[in-house]
Amino acid sequence: MLVQVRGIVEAIGKDWVRLDLNGLGLQVYVPPSVLAQARRGEPLTLHTTLLARVEGHGITFTLYGFADEEERELFEQLLTVNGVGPRAALALLSLSAPTLRAAIAQEQVEILRRVPGIGPKTARSIILHLKDRIGAVPAPGAPAARPDDTEIIAALTALGYSVVEAQAALSQVPPDPNMPLEEKIRLALSYFARRPGR
Repeated sequence: MLVQVRGIVEAIGKDWVRLDLNGLGLQVYVPPSVLAQARRGEPLTLHTTLLARVEGHGITFTLYGFADEEERELFEQLLTVNGVGPRAALALLSLSAPTLRAAIAQEQVEILRRVPGIGPKTARSIILHLKDRIGAVPAPGAPAARPDDTEIIAALTALGYSVVEAQAALSQVPPDPNMPLEEKIRLALSYFARRPGR
């Protein structure tokens, strides 16, 4: 089973990277977290899942890659939910793993619905099937979800930012439990003000 690959980034697409593995080109579909760290000409290690699909008279294999084993595990668990395919699972991983776990554990349908391709029925199905399996329990060594994370994501997406943009802004907010939620949102918004072209 192909569980990890390491190669030089040759090209970067909307939801994929192409790696050069000593002359072998490999296209891997990845979540936004991987796209954010991928740089052409630099090495990249991915934890992978290989999926097979029957098409016509043949079988098509598609490789999906993740920044760490926790992301891969979440991806595979999301695929067990009826109505969630690989592309929807990748889109859900635009939320950080702790934020996604917290949204499921706290049954925050609205957070999941803000992810492209996830409707209310699918969001409720994800919560129903995964709440008791993944909840908000982080993998060993993973950062715990902050209590205000989902509220900040919700506030930013309500203002028109994508989930990916909101997650990037959230990463700039210090993990201070005593800081008021309003101040955290203000700091997150200041991230966009500092970006070129904004």
